[in-house]
Parts: sequence; structure tokens; C-alpha cells
Amino acid sequence: MNITDSLLYTDDHEWIKIEDSQAIIGITDFAQSELGDIVFIEFPDEGNTFQKGDTIGTIEAVKTVADLYAPVSGKILELNLELDDNVELINSDPIGKGWLIKMELFNPDEISDLLSAEDYRNLIS
Repeated sequence: MNITDSLLYTDDHEWIKIEDSQAIIGITDFAQSELGDIVFIEFPDEGNTFQKGDTIGTIEAVKTVADLYAPVSGKILELNLELDDNVELINSDPIGKGWLIKMELFNPDEISDLLSAEDYRNLIS
């Protein structure tokens, strides 16, 4: 499992990279392996705002559909539209080219609720 020490994680198997007042969000290598072959992603609309824990989209795999949750409160700034034509990037490169969403952080204090790489390793082991 690829777990990157410089990222933060959620119990829902999402990774978060914080850059200034933005969060780049994707699903973890563990999550994509559990889902299997991903065939479709339903994104929220750019500009929409969400509270931490809100459902912000779905990921459809051959064998299941999983909800995508907002790991922090914020506004959707950008969607990885490359996934519209290359959704398999989520399986092949979930922490790189398979990122999902960029959000503006509304409450930076929520970052303290996220898991470190070590905490996430313990969660999935």
C-alpha cells in the first residue's frame, strides 16, 4: 500500500494535501484497491460549498458504489476533469494524476481532526 507521509488521511480512506488555504483531495491506494476497477466518478459542481462530512460525490466501481465525503469544510475550486476520459487514473495513480478535487479551506482548525500517515497505517492494518 502506498501511504505517503506528507499527506493527511480520513477514516473514509481519502487523502488530503494541504497547500496554503487549499486542500487537494483523492482516495487512498487502499480505497482504490478495495473498490476494484473504477468506472465512473460523480463530481460536485465547482463553486459549491460543503461542511466537513458532507457527501460530495460518488465513485462507481465494477462491484460497488462508494460515497466521497468532504474531509474539511470548504468550497469546490477545481475538479480533475481529466478523469472524465481517464477514470482509470484513480486506480493506477490515486495519489498523483488520480486526484479528485481541490477545495478552499473554510476552517483550517479541522485539519487537526485528520489522520497522520502512521495513524492511517494503523487504521487499515
